[in-house]
Amino acid sequence: MPDTPPPLFGPTQRRMISGSLVVLAVGAAAAAVVYGLILVGDVVGFLSNVLWPLAIAGVLALILRPIVGFFVRRFRLRRPAAVILLFGIFVLLAALGLVLVLPPLVDQILNFIAYAPTLWANAIAYVDLHYPQWVALIQRQMANPTIRHAADGLTTELQAMISHAIPSLRAAGGGLLGLAAFITHVAVIPVYLFFFLLARGEPVQKIKPNLPFLGTSVRDDIVFLLREFVGIVESFFRGQLLIGLIMGVLLALGFTTIGLKFGLIIGLIVGVLNIIPYLGTIVGLAVTLPLAFFQPDGGWELVALVLLVKAIVQAIESWVLTPKIMGERTGLHPVAIIVAIFFWGTVFDGVLGMLLAIPLTAFFVTAWRLVKRKYFKAAAA
Repeated sequence: MPDTPPPLFGPTQRRMISGSLVVLAVGAAAAAVVYGLILVGDVVGFLSNVLWPLAIAGVLALILRPIVGFFVRRFRLRRPAAVILLFGIFVLLAALGLVLVLPPLVDQILNFIAYAPTLWANAIAYVDLHYPQWVALIQRQMANPTIRHAADGLTTELQAMISHAIPSLRAAGGGLLGLAAFITHVAVIPVYLFFFLLARGEPVQKIKPNLPFLGTSVRDDIVFLLREFVGIVESFFRGQLLIGLIMGVLLALGFTTIGLKFGLIIGLIVGVLNIIPYLGTIVGLAVTLPLAFFQPDGGWELVALVLLVKAIVQAIESWVLTPKIMGERTGLHPVAIIVAIFFWGTVFDGVLGMLLAIPLTAFFVTAWRLVKRKYFKAAAA
């Protein structure tokens, strides 16, 4: 009997090769996912003018569907009549808001814009008075041609960034033509919303019959994931809108009570910005702290009061509002939320990605848990 040839690779070498192949496969899969997301982001960016009215109308429809259902059951209305009643109530509330709320808000916004140069002058005067050595140091360094050239270049870059972030009407889309296109996109949202609200049943209930080319198990998984995603979007935006409005009212009352200038409009805007997690906190601190310190009757005491109001409202949001309204629907760690906001904002190149960051991340977490439970454990067994 001839001798059996020795194996080409030893046990250690086989383990190293298999491990390398696993790492290579995982890396290739991750690269494919990233490339796919980049392609999706490019497509979404290209079609953004078409998609964002649909996205807004879809989210609003998910939020308002329970109200339409309540009108149908309570008043025994047909669904079109219930939707028309909801639109009528919204128009009435909007009219009341225009009459009662909008004038003081617009007044505070205009006053804040007019006060901005005074605030900057107060800040410069404070620095000149209390930190003259820093002013002298900066002036000496700015006399250096190299540093002066670098500062001029940085100023030019900042101006270019601002011009791209807040473009004029001409740069935004061809002057009046671009403005007309934007108004058209906004005007079509109620039309989309009306027809979305007319739909009965769950939004994903008709998906499964339209996937006959897939196996029963795969179709069940797709329907489950879509239902989870719709549920996450619905609960997230409904909860975030309600939490943002409550926080805006609380911050406005708190800032106005402690004597912060323009506290009403700043509190409301900061509260609404909390729809995007942490954005309201960052913008609020960046605006309120300098304003509290440099306004005529301000100082460290007013800064402390602003921080106290922010801490109290944040505690109410974290301990009362979010557990009661949102619950543990997303179940994401705060660090994961921050990374998700930057990641999806980069992928979709704008605010739309930041708004959808939490629902999308929660959806992928749910999908991963499903795949791990259903397929990986089955393969291991």
